[in-house]
Amino acid sequence: MSQRKPAADRKDDIRAATLALAFEVGPDRVTTGMVADRLGLTQPAIYKHFPRKEDLWLSITEHLCAEITGNIARETRHACPVARLRGLVLGHLRLVHATPAMPAIMVAPPGDGAQSLVRSGIRNRMEGFFDALLAAVRAAQSEGWFRAEIDARDIALLVMGVVQSLVLRLLISRNPEVLLKDADRLLDLQLSTFTRHGERP
Repeated sequence: MSQRKPAADRKDDIRAATLALAFEVGPDRVTTGMVADRLGLTQPAIYKHFPRKEDLWLSITEHLCAEITGNIARETRHACPVARLRGLVLGHLRLVHATPAMPAIMVAPPGDGAQSLVRSGIRNRMEGFFDALLAAVRAAQSEGWFRAEIDARDIALLVMGVVQSLVLRLLISRNPEVLLKDADRLLDLQLSTFTRHGERP
């Protein structure tokens, strides 16, 4: 029998186990029985903390959205807009590395209402992430870091493409390490195309 833990810690364990299983087998195939088995608990022990499966996915939504929002808030404090841009991208990739189920949830086939809620919540926060990228790009242009003749939205979309290509590699390889292995190098190569000739961001 698993050792009794404070309720907050047990909830964290349940969320983490659910997300790990969502990456391993797909979010639509995760059951409370699988989560209980992973943690060495009974299903009633899961229901004690999350009376409905929807409550568990709602808690996961709040957790993931808070992580994305926290990354945005943390990285937008950089005074240098290029450092801000790099921090946003690399911080988000570290978040996905720690929670590789996130993109799996976003691209999963339509499931029940609870999983749709998670997808909707993450997508809304990712809109905020893109807005932060765009604001950093515009600041970099106004301060002379990036070429002003390139449309700021195009730059932000291309930077977002670095994130998306690495996430796609994760989904294909099932190896979260690909997110961090090449991220710095690929991001710097992409950013270098927006600077004046011969300069580096």
